[in-house]
Amino acid sequence: MNITTWLAVAVFAVVFVLIATEWVHRVAAALGGAVAMLLIGATEPDHAFFSADSGIDWDVIFLLLGMMLIVAVLKRTGLFEFIAIWAARKARGRPYRLMVLLILATAIPSPWLDNVTTVLLIVPVTISVCRQLGLPVIPYLIAEVMTCNIAGAATLIGDPPNIMIGSRAGLSFNDFLIHMTPIVVVLTIVFILMSRFLFRGAFHHDPERVAAVMEMNPREAIKDMRLLILSGVVMSLVIAGFVLHTVLDMEPSVVAISGGLVLLAASRLNPTEVARDVEWDTLAFFAGLFVMVGALVQTGVIGELGRAAAEAADGRLFGTAMALVFGSVIPSGLIDNIPFVASVSPIVAEIVESAGGLEEAGMLWWAFALGADLGGNATIIASSANVVVVGIAAREGHHISFWQFSRYGLVVTATTVTIAAAYVWLRYFVLV
Repeated sequence: MNITTWLAVAVFAVVFVLIATEWVHRVAAALGGAVAMLLIGATEPDHAFFSADSGIDWDVIFLLLGMMLIVAVLKRTGLFEFIAIWAARKARGRPYRLMVLLILATAIPSPWLDNVTTVLLIVPVTISVCRQLGLPVIPYLIAEVMTCNIAGAATLIGDPPNIMIGSRAGLSFNDFLIHMTPIVVVLTIVFILMSRFLFRGAFHHDPERVAAVMEMNPREAIKDMRLLILSGVVMSLVIAGFVLHTVLDMEPSVVAISGGLVLLAASRLNPTEVARDVEWDTLAFFAGLFVMVGALVQTGVIGELGRAAAEAADGRLFGTAMALVFGSVIPSGLIDNIPFVASVSPIVAEIVESAGGLEEAGMLWWAFALGADLGGNATIIASSANVVVVGIAAREGHHISFWQFSRYGLVVTATTVTIAAAYVWLRYFVLV
């Protein structure tokens, strides 16, 4: 590696430490790192701002912006308070029962919506219900985003890395249902059981608050029925657009930003007030992170990581599969898994082709997908959904530190990835 490559690695390492230790605000660290990458020549403006492979992913930025606008309008209808009161009553105020209910409410839509969209919709509900019951918010938010990262792995459209893998490997929606959904169901059940012990410190309830919530009428929380109906129509069209985006030949980002702007215009709300609820800090953090990771792609660092994992297996299918499951976790935990998958998937394609194509070595794609998707639970910057949840929590006065998240995330990642590796071994090497 040349001096620029080493400098790029050093810049990223310093920024990672700053984010992990919180010596500098994460947005300032990410944007500062992006500027440093430009100054040392690890990337250049053409790549940083205009490259789909090694620059800011504008599809992600505009998808987030569109959904944030929709959520900002929905918040004014009282819908989140309605669902929160309903969920609290359904769980009868029992903290663990409530967590299971919220985990299931996250897991069911996650395979059908982008995981960022799912958390944008479920997080406001969670914050509201925890406030109603006097419960600590952070454990519930962490449980939900981890559920989202697990459940989103079930389908082609549930997690952005899956879309990229499906496109590169020529895998269909049904292929993902057959190969990924069974293990995702198992992992979701395992996580529900784990959550009973991981978050046990949060399961203390106030009987007086529970009694007060049980007496509430959820319908009284609705503030604007006209706006709620309008939002429901737009949201339904947006979800349909997400599910059918390949048929419509329309990127999810276009669907989201179109829905957000249409709803904002039709709502007759003050655009300035709605814009205040957009997580601009989160969007800026993503931009900086994309530029930094793009620089690592440009300098070949991420590609080298992928090749090293493949070479370590020495061409043997079982060894390669295990290298992809476990080897994808570390880089996916250190950087957002979207650019990691974008840069390593060509290497996996070469390995699959040289090993006999999809018929003989197709399971390597599933090993790769599982490692990349599940590695998204390791740290707060490992997946887009994590970054969004941390940003919303901070805006609402709930600070989630890097190590607070990783304390749970590393345990969940280690457990789920080990089970996923056992699944790959059992399904593709034993039961054949």
